[in-house]
Amino acid sequence: MLRNKTIVLGITGSIAAYKAAEIASQLTQAGAKVNVIMTEEAIQFISPVTFRAITGRPVVTEMFDLASEFSIEHVSLAEAADIVVVAPATANIIAKLAAGIADDMLCCTVLATKAPVVIAPAMETNMYNNPITQDNLAKLEAHDFVIIGPAMGWLASGKEGLGRLADIRDIIGNICQVLGRGGELAGRHIVVTAGGTQEPIDPVRYISNRSSGKMGYALAEGARDRGAKVTLVTAPTSLPEPVGVDVIQVGTAQEMRQAVENVTLRADALIMAAAVADYRPIKAAKDKIKKGKVGLTLELEGTPDILGTVKGNFIKVGFAAESSNLVENAKGKLKQKGLALIVANDITASDSGFGTDTNRVTIIDREGKIDSLPLLRKREVADKVLDRVAKLLPKPKSRRPNKI
Repeated sequence: MLRNKTIVLGITGSIAAYKAAEIASQLTQAGAKVNVIMTEEAIQFISPVTFRAITGRPVVTEMFDLASEFSIEHVSLAEAADIVVVAPATANIIAKLAAGIADDMLCCTVLATKAPVVIAPAMETNMYNNPITQDNLAKLEAHDFVIIGPAMGWLASGKEGLGRLADIRDIIGNICQVLGRGGELAGRHIVVTAGGTQEPIDPVRYISNRSSGKMGYALAEGARDRGAKVTLVTAPTSLPEPVGVDVIQVGTAQEMRQAVENVTLRADALIMAAAVADYRPIKAAKDKIKKGKVGLTLELEGTPDILGTVKGNFIKVGFAAESSNLVENAKGKLKQKGLALIVANDITASDSGFGTDTNRVTIIDREGKIDSLPLLRKREVADKVLDRVAKLLPKPKSRRPNKI
């Protein structure tokens, strides 16, 4: 989503200005061209040299900056931008933008651009909560500016409160979501499942598997970045919730089944990346089972076949984690469950499957076409799957971008 995008990153005079270096770094590493504009006050907190080194681009610091390749042509920056991000944004810069005041290069660029604008406030709690600041933010939102945060945390005053710059992951996630508006999945509702369900034995023990949830989360973010409304039904994982995605937390296979049935009523596609436990104890113990001198025997029963039984007018995509006969087993699952696609991976490979950041998968469609992909990062695998899902969906009569 970020590759080859031109992003203007505006930095203002907040103590949080040092965090903008990490924002610029992550955007640059993702393949974006980042043009940095710093206000006079921002330079008091961090040097422009830092951003030039990170981005490999000139840094604009003055309205009449003869050293800049842009000179005073703020219009060039504004026209080239795919998105303008002001992070951190002080109360002062927010007030000037709300009033339409263009007395520095950053304000001139924001007011001159037709690209979407993202504002990430950072200031003391009382400044943020002041009715004037709130009115100014409301004015910007009324003009379709996207406001991110602020967050709770320790502030420059040494106190804890609301006003800290939003988490960098949230800022990057929102940038991706904004850039994805109007994408090929705009107006679509994609449901993704993730993680390994947990079937309780007693209050502290359960039956589960080694799924990390990484594949499902990558699919949710990928669909979001193509403009879709995304619902992620996830079993417990250690992963942070994806930005801009509706997340439903579940524990057991039965809970996941109920959640999936509820959210697919108006879905366009269900991508079942969760590793649902195949068996569960017939009866979970009310109290913790004490360790005895003899072994423990559990009586198990099968869990619901979510993908095979869920009904609706939507495309179904499944995953098959196999340790043998990869293609043969995946084809059987695709036919049995009535899938449009199945994504199979060999879990015996050390660089693919549970817990890894990479996957080597084979994608099979209902016509029997087999596409074996090389080792890819899970986000790259997600994009390959979503490419196929987008082609399978019927063309909508009208595509309306999903608002944030």
